[in-house]
Amino acid sequence: MKYIQVDIIGLAPTPSSGGAAYALILGEAVGDRRLPIIIGQFEANAIGLELDKTQPQRPLTHDLLRDSMEAVKAEVTEVVIDGLREGTFFAKICYTHNGKAAHLDSRPSDAIALAVRVGAPIYVASDIMQNASIRREQREAVPATMTQLEQMQHQLDVAVQEENYEKAAEIRDEIKRFQGERQQN
Repeated sequence: MKYIQVDIIGLAPTPSSGGAAYALILGEAVGDRRLPIIIGQFEANAIGLELDKTQPQRPLTHDLLRDSMEAVKAEVTEVVIDGLREGTFFAKICYTHNGKAAHLDSRPSDAIALAVRVGAPIYVASDIMQNASIRREQREAVPATMTQLEQMQHQLDVAVQEENYEKAAEIRDEIKRFQGERQQN
């Protein structure tokens, strides 16, 4: 499987969640695609604190995981987002211990919270980037001759341009459902 390295581009509360959910935006290290992942408030806080280099008074769960891995002399080598099923992303924390490579299944938010603490690179499977990412494109007028799919794609482009990643993720999923229905007919 081929992987694409990504960086954290942004982290913002989703408007409709009242602060309970956040959009974590991953961007290709080389490229213009963005991958929005909706994560919980606690994981967003853990990622945000580490990105801001803010030290909490007591260790957070992800600090404990980092410290535990260091205590047993395990080294986190990378984090990979390698699964997407029914709108849910799946990840792995890859590490070495006693010279052997291994991995732990994880939610992407937890894996990324650990990655930022240990300086590990973050990768996304190329098929996930192909199917779930959005491109940052320039806004343009909507021609009246657009098909329904083209109109949906335009709405997606506008949502990305406006950095409304929650809406962009919803439109992306709607496009996938629409394309699936068209293939069945």
